Amino acid sequence: MKYLLDTHTWIWWHMQPGRLPEQVRQLIATPENYDELLVSAISAWEFAKLVEKGRLGISCETLCWLHEAIKMPKFRMVPLTLEVASCSTQLPAPFHSDPADQIIVATARLEQATLLTADERILAYPYCDTLW
Repeated sequence: MKYLLDTHTWIWWHMQPGRLPEQVRQLIATPENYDELLVSAISAWEFAKLVEKGRLGISCETLCWLHEAIKMPKFRMVPLTLEVASCSTQLPAPFHSDPADQIIVATARLEQATLLTADERILAYPYCDTLW
């Protein structure tokens, strides 16, 4: 089984794991529970933008934080490929217009991964497997 961490899930895991539901915390903490743990490359950009805008505070350089945050068992950063870009613009309706969410959902669908997210709009979307 593959799991894709939504941006906030990835950030909370590293900065505020208590914000994650126990089920999600246990899943991420136990590599035997999954084949791969994925993060979309757009999440690295979203994190950097949050730092840039002062919405997240970190005690090191952004790139340093990102390098540390990818040190997870069975981790793979999924690049923004041509397929992901195309799929993100052709999601089955209805889906909202946030481009980062479109890319994350398209990535989960193409990777056949369950998306770990608290985003209620994504949780309600019937064309993406989610867990929270």
